[in-house]
Amino acid sequence: MSFVQIQCTRCKTVFRDRAGRLQDGYTRQCPSCEVVLFFAEDSPNPQVKQAMKRARRARKEQRETEMARVAAPQAGANFSRSHIGRTQQSSEDED
Repeated sequence: MSFVQIQCTRCKTVFRDRAGRLQDGYTRQCPSCEVVLFFAEDSPNPQVKQAMKRARRARKEQRETEMARVAAPQAGANFSRSHIGRTQQSSEDED
């Protein structure tokens, strides 16, 4: 789970929110001054644009990490040491 820092457009307080939430159409209330921030891709506010850009980058990195983690164990996931040992032992018991 990755987080993105957001700067309030009104009071300039920096707070954070999950990158997965920060998408077009998302709204969030500043924890300090309680102004409602609207997140849109075409926002004229540079702080909102920067937060959206960071969130996109964080989501992309998270997807790539997940894909690498899923792909890596499949190479040798079929046989573990304990599984191989049990298989050999059980086949010896049958003979």
